[in-house]
Amino acid sequence: MSDPDALEPGQARGAGGDFAALTATASRLQAAIESVVEGKSEVVRSVLAVLFAGGHLLIEDVPGVGKTMLSKTLARAIDGTVRRIQFTPDLLPSDVTGVSIFNQDTRAFEFRPGGVFANIVVGDEINRASPKTQSALLECMEERQVTVDNATYHLDEPFMVIATQNPIEMEGTYPLPEAQRDRFMARVSMGYPVPAAELAMLEGHTGLSPLDEVEPVTSAAEVAKLVDVVRGVYVAPSVQRYAVDIVSATRRSPELRLGASPRATLHLMRVAKAWAALEQRDYVVPDDVQRLGSTVLAHRLLLSPEAAMGGRTPEQVLSSLLAAIPAPSGRSAGGG
Repeated sequence: MSDPDALEPGQARGAGGDFAALTATASRLQAAIESVVEGKSEVVRSVLAVLFAGGHLLIEDVPGVGKTMLSKTLARAIDGTVRRIQFTPDLLPSDVTGVSIFNQDTRAFEFRPGGVFANIVVGDEINRASPKTQSALLECMEERQVTVDNATYHLDEPFMVIATQNPIEMEGTYPLPEAQRDRFMARVSMGYPVPAAELAMLEGHTGLSPLDEVEPVTSAAEVAKLVDVVRGVYVAPSVQRYAVDIVSATRRSPELRLGASPRATLHLMRVAKAWAALEQRDYVVPDDVQRLGSTVLAHRLLLSPEAAMGGRTPEQVLSSLLAAIPAPSGRSAGGG
């Protein structure tokens, strides 16, 4: 998998001042989010990796663990435009993308933008909307544009959809189709907080909402610039082959009836670049790919009936595949 943005190690566009700006911005964002979402450093770091990789994020977990709070805190910490869409069964596609309204005064149609016209779009409980409404997100998530009545409207950069859903409660929901899930770069789960974090939450959240105290720590323009910085992170050919081997293995596994797509391979590389940059490296190592494999790939995989009946999960199947694929080593696996 050739990456035209991959440069030689030490020559990444993100070197020097830009890389320092990325590290400083990520640190400020992490501190701002963790002032509200206690004890979830690894999850927050994954969210920031997706942000700087220019992707979209699916947060999937049980109610009450802070999915929407995490999304809203990230949105508030970035001084850009933010829209929240509450997905419900009666939500229409035009509520998401926008609609053309006839103006009696001008005798012409005028476009009224929908909820996706923002830098950060928080889609709450996305699986409660009908498949028709869910599909309204397909074009904007992949192509950063919206087409209404044969007219195309481009979305601002950066553009990130952060969607939440509850995987337990199925009544009144519509499972996300594979095409929709494939457009999310990564999926994370919040999990329950550790007791110490829950105690801190009781002390800090029983009065005013800590979200009210979050101030922007960066701008949308700065984030867009840093997304470009991340594209310059170097990926050695052996690491590219390692990523392709992992994705290819999901397509051959008898435990899976649907493996990961070529889009998944691209997403894995992009988020690995962002993770490396957050680790203050201008090159990707195999550990980055291995660490992010489940986060990027698991939500795209469909189990075979036999594997499902055997109680297997996509994460378990992926873990077995990762264990069986040798990672590259030596100078060719990193920055040289």
